Amino acid sequence: MRRISRLTRVAVGVASLALAATACGGTSSEGGSSKESTAKGDLGLAIAYDIGGKGDQSFNDAAYAGLQKAEKEFGYKTADIEPTEGETDADKEQRLSTLARQGYNPVIGVGFAYGPAMTAVAEKYPDTTFGIVDSVVEGKNVASLVFAEEQASYLAGVAAAKATKTGVVGFVGGVDIPLIHKFGAGFEQGVKATDSKVKVLSQYLTQTAEEGGFSSPDKGKAAAEGQIEKKADVVYQAAGLSGQGVIEAAAKAKVWAIGVDSDQYEQEALAGYKDFILTSALKDVGGSVYTLAKSVKDDKPLTGTQVFDLKVEGVGLSDSNPKMAEIKGLTDAVAKAEEGIIDGSITVKTE
Repeated sequence: MRRISRLTRVAVGVASLALAATACGGTSSEGGSSKESTAKGDLGLAIAYDIGGKGDQSFNDAAYAGLQKAEKEFGYKTADIEPTEGETDADKEQRLSTLARQGYNPVIGVGFAYGPAMTAVAEKYPDTTFGIVDSVVEGKNVASLVFAEEQASYLAGVAAAKATKTGVVGFVGGVDIPLIHKFGAGFEQGVKATDSKVKVLSQYLTQTAEEGGFSSPDKGKAAAEGQIEKKADVVYQAAGLSGQGVIEAAAKAKVWAIGVDSDQYEQEALAGYKDFILTSALKDVGGSVYTLAKSVKDDKPLTGTQVFDLKVEGVGLSDSNPKMAEIKGLTDAVAKAEEGIIDGSITVKTE
C-alpha cells in the first residue's frame, strides 16, 4: 500500500499531477464595458468554504490545508471565508465578487453549492482565475476541480468487507444528491466485489443541504446508531461535519468507522475516537487547491475540468491506523483493488 500511504503523508502534495499539462495561458482580459477587472497580482489565494465551514475535520479542512501550504510556500496574503446559515446564491455571489474585487487570485469556491454564483461572477472578473471544488462550471477563467470519489470509496468498501465480523456494514451519506451517490455506489461495489454475502445498509441524512445533512453531527450519530442496532460493525460516512457524529457513535459502540476526505485518524479533534477509525477514503481537496494556486503563481493558470483520480493520487485510502495491517487479507485486498482500478480492469460505478 505504498502509493496509498504516500497520499496520506502528503495530503496536499498533488502539484506534480499530470493535469498541469492541460494548463492554459493567462486568462483573457478582453470584454465589454460591463465587465469589471481587478488589481492583478496584488494578493494571493482566497477560498470560500462550503456548508460546515472550517473545523469539519474533513472536506473544508482539507481545502484549508491547501491554502496553508500555498501561503507558506509562496509567502503571500491569503483569505478564507466562512459560509452563513441559510445563505442564498446571491450571498455566495457577493462573497466571491468581494474577494475578486479585493485582488485575490485565484478565488476558489469549496463545494458544488458555489456553482450558480461562480457562473455569474467569473464573467465579471476575467482577469481573475476562479476554481470550484466538486462541480463543473463553464468559463474561460474557471477551473473545475473534480474527484473520482467512487474509486476511494471502492477501496473503503474492500476494507469494510474484510473487517466486518457480523457480515453487515453501513454507509451514511450527508445529502441525497448525485455527488454523494458516488461515494455510496463505490463503497457498495467494493464490499460486494470482496464478499457478496456482506449486507450494506445505506442512509442519506437529508434531501437538501439546507436541511443540515452536511452540518449536523446529531443527525449523523442517530443514523449510525440505527445501523449499528442492525448489526453493522463497520460504518462509512460521507457527510461532512455530520460525519463526526457517525464516528462518535461507532467509537461508543466499539465498532469500526471509516472517515472521508481527510485522514480522520490523524485529526486532533477526533483523537478520542481514533482507535475506532479504521481508515479514511481520501480526497485530496488540499492538493487541488494548492495546484490551482501554484498554476496562477507560475502565470499558467489552470482552466477547464481537472479530474483528480486514483491514477494521479488525487484520491486514495489512508493506512495510518496500524490495526489495518492486523486484519487478515485487508492490506493485500486493497492493494489488488487499487491496481485493478488503475489498470482499468475494475470500473467503478458512480450511481
